[in-house]
Amino acid sequence: MAVAFTFPGQGSQAVGMGKDLADAFPEARRIFQEVDDALGENLTKLIWEGPEETLTLTANAQPALMAVSLAAIRALEARGLSLKGKVAYVAGHSLGEYSALAAAGFVSVADAARLLRIRGNAMQAAVPAGEGAMAAIIGLEQADVEAACAEAAQASGKGSVCQVANDNGGGQLVISGARAAVELAAKLCTEKGAKRALMLQVSAPFHSALMTPAAEIMREALASVAKAAPMVPIVSNVSVTPTNDPDEIARRLVEQVIARVRWRETVEWLGANGVTTLYEIGAGKVLSGLARRINRDIATAPVGSAAEVEAALAALA
Repeated sequence: MAVAFTFPGQGSQAVGMGKDLADAFPEARRIFQEVDDALGENLTKLIWEGPEETLTLTANAQPALMAVSLAAIRALEARGLSLKGKVAYVAGHSLGEYSALAAAGFVSVADAARLLRIRGNAMQAAVPAGEGAMAAIIGLEQADVEAACAEAAQASGKGSVCQVANDNGGGQLVISGARAAVELAAKLCTEKGAKRALMLQVSAPFHSALMTPAAEIMREALASVAKAAPMVPIVSNVSVTPTNDPDEIARRLVEQVIARVRWRETVEWLGANGVTTLYEIGAGKVLSGLARRINRDIATAPVGSAAEVEAALAALA
């Protein structure tokens, strides 16, 4: 009857997120101040007041989502919850891995905020605006999507990139790469029987080989911060295996920039290894919805508000 804490990724952000936690728990409010101090700016004002289009920018959304997740963790801990005592594993969707690792003590909150700002800027700068794209493919087998990506990449010219970026489960895959190749792959997926093939409004082709310059920047950034073994094993996006080894975690975080987010496999692995409840720590309920489609035997609960913190504490007591 094990518990895992999961941490959301980009797309879960919303103006006003975390304000309720900060108002209810001084420990949560201090996290927002710590992130502001680390970045040298008032990110908290942007999180709570917007505008939404500025919050959604990758370089802002990544540290902002981490701040909300860590505010929820500090609220839980302030009321007596011990991660080491109650949580078997942590996992995060893309940038959520940084939130999970900060919660488990791999890096400080301040360093996590700085790393995510570097990551956001590096991912945005890796590909000129308009040259990359992503698309969501609904209702088509993974092998068919991969075949469409390979065909589109070949047809789009030498060196063109098109690959599966996210396996979110529930029949939802996201592809990423050069715009022309992604557009062609989406068309091919529709022809192969996909229920939907939807171009996404994103600013860069995340989790594709086109992010290689960003991966190299993250290798240097991660080498420069203090790291410790996390108190709870993290199940990696890249390998879908748990680890506490700091060097291995850092290597996986570098690879994660260009590799597929294997979220379906992560949830399946957690279920196969005794996890019966997933708590989604931070903004939104995206991961809870995905988990229900992947494994209906796993219970889910969001922890992003003061009331949800209280409910989680009662359930975990």
